[in-house]
Amino acid sequence: MAFFTKLKERLFKSSSKIEDGLDAIMEDGVEEEVLAAPEPRPETRPEPEPRREPVPEPEPEPTLEPAPDPEPSPEEIPEPPSEAPAEPPLEWPDQTPPEAPVRAPDPAPAPTPQEIPVDDVTSPAQDSAKPGLLGRLLGRKEGKTVVRRVLDDDMLEQLEELLISADMGVDTALRVTANMAEGRMGRKLSGQEIKELLAQEITRIMEPVARPMPIYPKTPQVVLVVGVNGSGKTTTIGKLASQFKAAGKSVVIAAGDTFRAAAVEQLQIWGERAGVPVLTAPEGSDPASLAFDAMEKAQADGADLLMIDTAGRLQNRADLMEELAKIVRVIRKKDPGAPHNTLLVLDATTGQNALSQVETFQKLADVSGLVMTKLDGTAKGGVLVALADKFGLPIHAIGVGEQIDDLAPFDPEDFAAALTGLERG
Repeated sequence: MAFFTKLKERLFKSSSKIEDGLDAIMEDGVEEEVLAAPEPRPETRPEPEPRREPVPEPEPEPTLEPAPDPEPSPEEIPEPPSEAPAEPPLEWPDQTPPEAPVRAPDPAPAPTPQEIPVDDVTSPAQDSAKPGLLGRLLGRKEGKTVVRRVLDDDMLEQLEELLISADMGVDTALRVTANMAEGRMGRKLSGQEIKELLAQEITRIMEPVARPMPIYPKTPQVVLVVGVNGSGKTTTIGKLASQFKAAGKSVVIAAGDTFRAAAVEQLQIWGERAGVPVLTAPEGSDPASLAFDAMEKAQADGADLLMIDTAGRLQNRADLMEELAKIVRVIRKKDPGAPHNTLLVLDATTGQNALSQVETFQKLADVSGLVMTKLDGTAKGGVLVALADKFGLPIHAIGVGEQIDDLAPFDPEDFAAALTGLERG
């Protein structure tokens, strides 16, 4: 979930492109629907019972209640008054005896006022001011406006254009929108529903190709990393080597880009950081010869993985592509099954050009899996969907930055949610 949060934050260019496009589509032919505010729940806001005015109890007649006994004088009392008289005393006449004035009857207890909850005491001004603090406490909400649009041919055409502009490709865009429309033509859909349907279709395409790089019992397992100039091969090798080392694997790196001194230095820095040896050769040396020597070194050391970096080469340069084919032939002299993995590193900012790169490298180097980098710097993230739909090659990892934890295994649901701007729980 932590990487999804980072992915969502850094895929903002692709995500905002699609979100802004969906908003524009929904505004064209929009229909607003106001949802009624929900009724207050009985358990949270019981209806107040009508208040009853307290009825005062009638004052009792003096003749109906016996008057209290007068306090007797000491000479009239032969003994202490330990017991109450067995019979109630007779009623006093209207004239009060002078020796014992009659005590006035106790006043009737005042009626207990009914307690009224504070929430029930509202004025008309308060009722009209809801929802405020009181309205929220009472569970009352305003109606919410939801923007909907009928899914028709015009809307589908706009969705296709949006996906094509996000570098999803014509064929993939047509297939995605057709699946979204199946069984839903003529229905009114909100922007959120369209977004969810789009994420579902992207996930469905990406799930079959979301596979980690396989690890084989054969040692050393040779991993050849290829790609065009500036695609991020060197950085990807350093990150993968560090992660494999942290997982308990012994790794050796061969700096096969013998034409660019900066690539060798960069690999040496990553090797020191991860505690992984880096084999180098003098600048301008034959990279195929270095690859052969690295295989012998890795085999002698009992390494689990040998990762071979290669120079960046454009797919339209026949001489450079032939050099890559030579590296593969030399490796196979040492081990006919090598390379066991050939990773093609793609720069997401190249957009649809990535499709032609895959076609060319797959013919010459038998590409077994893809790593997509620089997704944080482009609005063309949809090209990864096109690659999965057209080639079906495994996508092992994606990168969204330069740090070690910015390269992570590919998760189709996370990617689809980040691309469309959905939240995941």
